[in-house]
Amino acid sequence: MKIEEIVPHDNYILQIKATDGKIGLFDVKPYLESEVFAPLKDRTEFERVHNGQYFIEWACGADLSADTIQARWETAPTGAATHSATASGAGARPPR
Repeated sequence: MKIEEIVPHDNYILQIKATDGKIGLFDVKPYLESEVFAPLKDRTEFERVHNGQYFIEWACGADLSADTIQARWETAPTGAATHSATASGAGARPPR
């Protein structure tokens, strides 16, 4: 999967659109208790997600691979609304 767009939503949910047009919601909450993801509890930091196309990452060092996202996202109906707040940045680091 190649990531085209990321839109942060309330409750630590990311709306992710792949280049093939599929859209899904990814819940980051289960990761927030791990040391590397803990800074994302600050909403401002969470919203500063970077799209690496085959991964997403944050300045704190937390990252998720596109494979991890694709394996755990809940796909949304095609054509689901997206917002203009697009974030533009491979390995997943699951919670420890």
